[in-house]
Amino acid sequence: MADAPGPAPLGRFVLLYALAWTGGSIAYTPLLTILLPVRVAELAGPAASVDWLARIALVGALAASLGGIGFGYLSDRTRNRRGWMAIGLVLSSVLLMAIGQADSLAGLIAVIACWQLALNMMLGPLAALAGDVVPDDHKGTLGGFMAFAPALGALSGAFVTHPGLASHDQRLWLVAALVSACVLPVLLMRLPPASMPPPDLPAPEPAAQRARSSRALRMWLARLAVQIAEASLFSYLFYWLLSLEPAFTENQTARLFSAIMLASVPLALGAGRWSDRTDRPLVPLQLCALIAATGLVAMALATTLAAAIAAYVLFGLAGAVFLALHSAQTLRILPRPDRRARDLGLFNLANTIPSLIMPWLVLGLVPLFGYSALFVLLAMLSLAAALLLRSVAREG
Repeated sequence: MADAPGPAPLGRFVLLYALAWTGGSIAYTPLLTILLPVRVAELAGPAASVDWLARIALVGALAASLGGIGFGYLSDRTRNRRGWMAIGLVLSSVLLMAIGQADSLAGLIAVIACWQLALNMMLGPLAALAGDVVPDDHKGTLGGFMAFAPALGALSGAFVTHPGLASHDQRLWLVAALVSACVLPVLLMRLPPASMPPPDLPAPEPAAQRARSSRALRMWLARLAVQIAEASLFSYLFYWLLSLEPAFTENQTARLFSAIMLASVPLALGAGRWSDRTDRPLVPLQLCALIAATGLVAMALATTLAAAIAAYVLFGLAGAVFLALHSAQTLRILPRPDRRARDLGLFNLANTIPSLIMPWLVLGLVPLFGYSALFVLLAMLSLAAALLLRSVAREG
């Protein structure tokens, strides 16, 4: 399926692109947070399920990383984003059905690895498509609309698991249908004129290339720092709140997380539009990193449930807005436009590496020093992210 340019307005593309990005979130959020743990418990039993889930997460993260880089590179070379996206959508939907049919843990791991490869065959080119089409002065707005993805991804999990709506296997079909409904409009629309550079684009001067690569590396490190904090809180928030209030429930934790994701959407939209109007794309990111650090320090000092929740809301809102806007603003600073999708695949490592780092941080700090020590370390990482972004902004 060739990328045929057409006269569709840019605003319509941004909306449909945000819908497709939401489809990507729906593709993995219900599966990885609810449906897969249930399937693993059925095959391994409750006692061994945590160990097997950790193995699956590791294999899946490796496959996702390789898929994002590899298929992104292929979409750069073939100059055909939507062809790879279409194949990835079909294959990932088929493999989603196969997950429900896996009758052994080894088979389940193999299917998950293949599903992650296929999913990133779709997501890698999709991430680069925004850079091809959306100009820099609209990327803040794009990032704001991309904030819908995690919020609606979380809500999709509640929807597909609603009692009486669908059986376990039917839930996988339902997820595949939702993803297709979100992604197909972008696959079928006539794109506005694209900015995908020619394949024979000359390489930049060595000094300019080094400067661009340095800015990209600092942007990557800033995201990694905040993503480590996000991953740690996503996994251990319930246990921390439980340590402060033994009556706190998993359902209350889930509702708190969903409320923060939904509340972050208008904040991200407002911050993104402001950054476009003022041509200060990195200021909201710096501010969010500082607010996240403040929230983490407040979490370290919290001794009551009310104070803990208030501090987490501060961190959660800032972190969600940061990650949404960062995804769009990254497109500004990639060192080689003709290798945009490959480089975005490398950037995506900032989303997968934290799952490997975070357990060691928690196990090394919490048993000896408590959660407060963990939150102070995460606050330092968020502060480092703000400083890294300031250095990028000062270079223009």
